Amino acid sequence: MKITIYSTTTCLYCKMLKSFLDEKGVRYTEKLIDQDDEALVEMQGLAEGHQGTPFTIVEKDDGLKEKIIGFDKGKFEEILGE
Repeated sequence: MKITIYSTTTCLYCKMLKSFLDEKGVRYTEKLIDQDDEALVEMQGLAEGHQGTPFTIVEKDDGLKEKIIGFDKGKFEEILGE
């Protein structure tokens, strides 16, 4: 499983999500859209108009991709099999 989080340096929910994943020992890649214009353009293309953070792409081992808007703890627990 590959997790990519699009976030900003000041986003409280981004910090909560990263803390949650860190506590679970889940690895992820973070892209700071307030510091990286390429990451912002990338997120805008993937998010279909959504502009809030965190915006997360979960690429499962079978190749399916799931988009998660915000810090949806229940959704992340479901994906992680909890």
